[in-house]
Amino acid sequence: MEQRPSPEDESSESQNPVYIRLRAVVAAAHFHGINLDVRDFAAEKGEKFPSPATLARWVRAQGGVAKGMRLRWSYLIRLGNTPPVVLMFKDGSAGLMVGTDPARGIVWLRDPLKGEGDPPVPVDQLRLAQVWNGDVLLIKRRRDESEAEARFDLLWFVKLVLREKRGLRDVIFSSMVLSILQIFPALIVMQVIDRVVNYHSMATLVSLTGFVVILSVYEVLLSYGRQELSLVVSTRLDARISLHAFNRLLSLPLEFYERQQSGEILGRFSAVFRVRDFMTGQLLNTMLDLFVLFVVMPVLFYMSPTMAWLTLAAAGAIGLIVVIMLPAVSRVAGQQIRTEMRRNATLYETVAGIRTVKTLALENTRRTEWDERTADVVQWRLASGRMSNWINTFVSPLNMFINRGIILVGAYLILTGSDSMQGGALMAFMMLGGRVASPLVSLARLMETVNEVTVSLNEAGMVLNQPTETKALTTGMRPKIKGALSFTNVNFTYPGSANKALIDINFSVPAGTMLGLVGRSGSGKSTITRLLQGVSRNYEGYLRLDGIDLREINLHHLRRSFGVVLQDNFLFRGTIQDNITAGRPGYTIDDVVRAARLAGAEEFIERMPAGYETWIEEGSTNISGGQRQRLAIARAVISDPKLMILDEATSALDPESEALVNANLQRIGKGRTMVIVSHRLSSLVDCDKIAVMDHGELVDIAPHEVLLERCEIYRTLWLQQNRHINPGASRGGDEDRADEDGGPSEQGRLPGGENK
Repeated sequence: MEQRPSPEDESSESQNPVYIRLRAVVAAAHFHGINLDVRDFAAEKGEKFPSPATLARWVRAQGGVAKGMRLRWSYLIRLGNTPPVVLMFKDGSAGLMVGTDPARGIVWLRDPLKGEGDPPVPVDQLRLAQVWNGDVLLIKRRRDESEAEARFDLLWFVKLVLREKRGLRDVIFSSMVLSILQIFPALIVMQVIDRVVNYHSMATLVSLTGFVVILSVYEVLLSYGRQELSLVVSTRLDARISLHAFNRLLSLPLEFYERQQSGEILGRFSAVFRVRDFMTGQLLNTMLDLFVLFVVMPVLFYMSPTMAWLTLAAAGAIGLIVVIMLPAVSRVAGQQIRTEMRRNATLYETVAGIRTVKTLALENTRRTEWDERTADVVQWRLASGRMSNWINTFVSPLNMFINRGIILVGAYLILTGSDSMQGGALMAFMMLGGRVASPLVSLARLMETVNEVTVSLNEAGMVLNQPTETKALTTGMRPKIKGALSFTNVNFTYPGSANKALIDINFSVPAGTMLGLVGRSGSGKSTITRLLQGVSRNYEGYLRLDGIDLREINLHHLRRSFGVVLQDNFLFRGTIQDNITAGRPGYTIDDVVRAARLAGAEEFIERMPAGYETWIEEGSTNISGGQRQRLAIARAVISDPKLMILDEATSALDPESEALVNANLQRIGKGRTMVIVSHRLSSLVDCDKIAVMDHGELVDIAPHEVLLERCEIYRTLWLQQNRHINPGASRGGDEDRADEDGGPSEQGRLPGGENK
């Protein structure tokens, strides 16, 4: 895998075709005011060079509109005065087409690595054909509401379906032709009975047989074509819905996930797939079958107006019954969906917390909750089944009349001479009448399903219509991060809380500073790190990074420029190398080894049988907590960030591993700003400055030696944790104060977690 291109070193990358292709996209996007950074590009696995589809997804993720397509020279040269068009070259690079001259038969190309003022080069068709593979990427700025921000409702689904108008047009046309062809079998049956059977005409039978064979061949081929078109349309809709829903889920802020139950979120999100199945399945098929009505009904009225009205009245009565039952069906369906979501939430919590369930012997407790949830589901599912059974009971007589009783009515009309139909026409009417009733019954049942889909849509909307971070992730400045931090009158309150988590925080540190944050639980240490990461942006005052307010910086760029290690880090299921390079697949094994060495993880990795290819199971069950923490540190430092945040990063390490990491902190922190949150003050003594927090306020900020002299809170915490060094320290008063404030026990350690 090739090394990810770096914009800071264009001279070394000038011969890299991948980098040239990315720079061409950046230049074309910049023309429309869209700022892209090649460091944000994530290549698809298995692609030697980024495809137009991959590049288009990258542009769309940054708030633009892009489309990859293949063009011929005749179409390309007619583009005229268009914005820059990215032309994909055969060697993996790309060029920018900035103009055309159809009269002279040339296009004007510009080098993506050169400035906009650089004169373009004229290229004719012969020369371009030697390097161009025919693919282009068209980019423009989105002027309407972003699809990523559009409200998730029925109107959004309708707009999505209408975007497939070309495929729908073909499906509708083929459905209309099939509807016409479906009339002929009934007419053939009529002719067979009236002419062949009654008159014993062999010649007519042979002619009808040949006509049936030809008609059947056409119907089979057309049915196959319509089914293929329907599959393509439904698959495209399915992909669009799934991608949109998952992208919206990823764009929700972390604060939303912290306030909501994970099982509830997943349950509501899964409701999207009920809507998807309805839109791409039952709804589409019912709409296609309805075309039969427009073709068959005139024929039925031509054969027998009386029987046609009876058929239509019976089908209408079926629809009326369903409409009357809709309110009750909607209520029951809604309760069933909600109880299933609550049961799924219980299942998710049990599986996610199975280690706690097993270690605390909570099987009976979880089993009881599952039984209660299952009882609720069964109750409402039974009610829903009974409701459907009642509807079927009321509908069945009418359906039987359409399929069976209408032939008796027709026979009576023929016998009494009330109708001029013959036996063959009666049989043909029966065949066509069944085709009329089926779409009407399906339409009635569709209305029943609409209520379930509406409930599912509302449930999914409770998650997907939450405010997102899309604008912050796709807009804003992308400065080169150096690491200077400045807090000016920063105040912050968590949503729903009456007390401020941060109160008038004022301090600044230059780039390259190693800053420690200490304080009792709930003092605001982790809140500061949350603000730095852009998790919460609704703070008061000014928080500046290199002199720029943090809210003005592109959120995606900001987070990719940081290295963050939390107290409890999550490792994905995959190899050690995959986890260290998570989100940055362009890095090589040499980069992985360097990061592991910095984090003190190289030794235990090399002792493993598969080394860096060792597979990490789900939940990291096959490695220790200390090993997981060191892998997280390696993952944070591999991108060489200029600002690192370590929030209780060494809390899960044993003393030997902690000493190893602490010894590497000076090396890790060289040339970068480090913000280290720790309850173990011994790990912060080498920090350039230590900020002491208490109840959301900054009490003092100074080096370790200065704080010991002038800061009472820091001195108290230090003495509590180092009694073995200073046996004469007061035990009674310090212990009482420690217990009262939530401090450490006799083992001399503060709690690892921090409350908001």
